[in-house]
This record gives sequence, structure tokens and C-alpha cells, in this order.
Amino acid sequence: MNIEMNQEPLKAILPAEKIAEVEQWLAKYPADRRRSAVMGALRIVQEHCNHLNEERMNAVADYLGIPRIAVYEVATFYSMYFLQPVGKHVINVCTNVSCMLRGSDQIVAHLQKKLGIGFKETTQDGKFTLREVECLAACGGAPCCQIDFDYHENLTPEKLDKLLAELE
Repeated sequence: MNIEMNQEPLKAILPAEKIAEVEQWLAKYPADRRRSAVMGALRIVQEHCNHLNEERMNAVADYLGIPRIAVYEVATFYSMYFLQPVGKHVINVCTNVSCMLRGSDQIVAHLQKKLGIGFKETTQDGKFTLREVECLAACGGAPCCQIDFDYHENLTPEKLDKLLAELE
């Protein structure tokens, strides 16, 4: 299937320097493998726009010249892509077996009480979004969470309070 590239929708969303970043991703792959740049392109759009929506995902697909479903498959599979607006800081809490056995339920309860939000919600000031994730692959340091791009292991309510205070 040959999909025609349409660069205009992405150019309407991103400034020229961000389009150049997408082009850097494309340059890493052969011309017939433009699909390989989808993760990088989605990351760039998300960083610029806060989250991905249908318009933005379609713009990436059209720019890369790939089926839109190929972009949706990636964006909905990986938890690093946000399909709704998020706060300045995203807190991903692992609730899988290892973390659960080591007290992630207490960590979740503490965060929900302290922030006044549940999973998939953002504080009213827009600072924090709380998300539940299936696994952060840090079982040896359970319970754990990821705040933005940083992992935090062997969590306690006191450690969380200190982390949140540093982000305020």
C-alpha cells in the first residue's frame, strides 16, 4: 500500500525547528522505512503539544506517509504517550505484583490523598498527573514510581513527600 505524504498538517502543529527534529529521525532510516521514525515523531509532537490527540496523530501519519492505524497502534500501546492533557509532572505508579506485595497500595493511597486526585487525573493547579502503570521493570526496588523520566524505588510516604516538595 502506497500512502501519499502530506506535510502540511504537521507543519501547522509544529514550528520549523521541531519539524527539523522529525527530519533528523527520518534521516536515520532508509526512505522506504519511514514508519521507523514514528516513535520519535510522536515524542516530538507530545513534547511540544503536551499530549497526543487524533488530529496530531493523523498529522504524524500523513507526514510520514504511513497508515494512520500504524500511528494509533504505537500511541495507544506505549504508556509514555499521553492521549489526554497531563500536568507539568507525570507520576506513574507501578501496581503490579512485586510492587503490590511491597506496599504500592499504601503509596497510591498516600499520593491520592496528598494530591487530591485519582488515577488519570491532574491536580487543579496543573502540576501533577497521577497514572497507574502495569510494570516499571524495577521489581528489585519495589514499590516504585516514575516521575517524568526519573525512577524512584523503595518508596515510602516520607520519600514521596520529599520528592513532591522538590517538584513544587
